Amino acid sequence: MGLIKEPEGVDFIIESTPLTEKEKKEISDFIKKRKAEKKQSTKRRFSKNVKKENV
Repeated sequence: MGLIKEPEGVDFIIESTPLTEKEKKEISDFIKKRKAEKKQSTKRRFSKNVKKENV
């Protein structure tokens, strides 16, 4: 996949609308959920490789 170059004399300007409080919360909750899932899957992967010692 290559970069898109602007034609000479043309500027691509992208303006995004500000997020609402509801949208900010939804994005934040989604990120927290994904981080928790990733942390959980990492723990499972490493716990299988750890040898249990008899104490």
